[in-house]
Amino acid sequence: MATKNIPLLLRHSPTSRVRDFALLAGIEAAVRGTLISSMPLTVYAALGNAEDTSAAYFHAGIAALIWGLMVPWFTTIIPRRWVYTGGCVMYLLGMALAILGTDLSVQAALICLSMATATTFVCFNAYVLDYIDRADLGQNQSLQMVFAAGPWAIGPMTGVWLHGVWAPAPFLLAGAFAVALLAVFWVLRLGNGKQIQRAKKPATNPLAYLGRFFRQPRLIAGWLFAVMRSCGWWVYVVYLPIFCIESGLGDHVGGVALSISNALLFISPLFLRFARQTSVRRAVRVAFGVCAACFLLSAAFAPLPWIAVVAMMGASIFLVLLDVVGGLPFLMAVKPSERTEMSAVYSSFRDVSGILTPGAAWLVLLVAPLQGVFAAAGLGLLTAFAVAGQLHPRLGNPRPSSGGISPAASARSPKAPQPGE
Repeated sequence: MATKNIPLLLRHSPTSRVRDFALLAGIEAAVRGTLISSMPLTVYAALGNAEDTSAAYFHAGIAALIWGLMVPWFTTIIPRRWVYTGGCVMYLLGMALAILGTDLSVQAALICLSMATATTFVCFNAYVLDYIDRADLGQNQSLQMVFAAGPWAIGPMTGVWLHGVWAPAPFLLAGAFAVALLAVFWVLRLGNGKQIQRAKKPATNPLAYLGRFFRQPRLIAGWLFAVMRSCGWWVYVVYLPIFCIESGLGDHVGGVALSISNALLFISPLFLRFARQTSVRRAVRVAFGVCAACFLLSAAFAPLPWIAVVAMMGASIFLVLLDVVGGLPFLMAVKPSERTEMSAVYSSFRDVSGILTPGAAWLVLLVAPLQGVFAAAGLGLLTAFAVAGQLHPRLGNPRPSSGGISPAASARSPKAPQPGE
């Protein structure tokens, strides 16, 4: 037949694997890891004070939240591969605006970069739900953490160093990673994902799916876990370095603590093994419970700053555990027909936490010192611990087979967690 003369790669798209998505996650981590430390310095240098810097991040969070919720609607009129490509282009545009260095261009850059992150995140999660079996979601999350560990551990220090050498340098490096991200995406040929028909009637209201989200308690709980996990990281990344400076420990302790914590992503497969041997429910509860205790201890021992920092670093271990397993309750509850829409809802956790954390911290600081922010975060994580108690006890454990294999025996299988009932 004539088709035998056509190269296999050109006849159909290759099947996407867990490692392909981990590679994409690792490259995007290089983009964001380089920017996470250099962008705040650029914004502060352009605006001149902490108040205006906080306001800029607050506005960027609102813009990214609205934009992220609109992405599923965009994918109904624009193929998803082009929406993802647009997100990569927005990364490049944001970096170009940041290099200009004026107050308006830097604020626009911050908004543009936040929108780029929301766009790629929504599309990426929709692709994962399209191509990765639900039984392999745990393995997918873990491998993503491993691939992202290096960029997140090295990127922040590299960004600060390059900013000190030449202010545009970190943006040029991150731009090179963004180009690589776009190139790898097209090489993988993910296309527009698996299309599932739904009554031949697309939703006319881009936010119509929010009603379906609020009618599904499991999705709400999974989203809440993501929000509280992100709030914990916000406090760790932003307010721990400030605490170190105000406590006389210097401005390097917070950065070193962040790099060490990010390096824990290399051992994320061990965290996944823990979830396999127990259940997703127990792993999530342990992570939130210990994390809350460490935040509260840090607040209590604030007069002894080194003990407070050690307690916060202890909390970061369990924040990494939440990075591995905390998203599984949401992903395992998503219906196949709602992949793109619910990916948009899930991605909003980043922007909601980016609005909630600075706002709550501002209120706390009106009546309490900085360690009050640690205590407030600890109480929020404790709330998530209580909500996690409502998850199904066997969530993440394989169902018994017809041969009578018990859930406990199945949990010792080397396979990744499967959805519970």
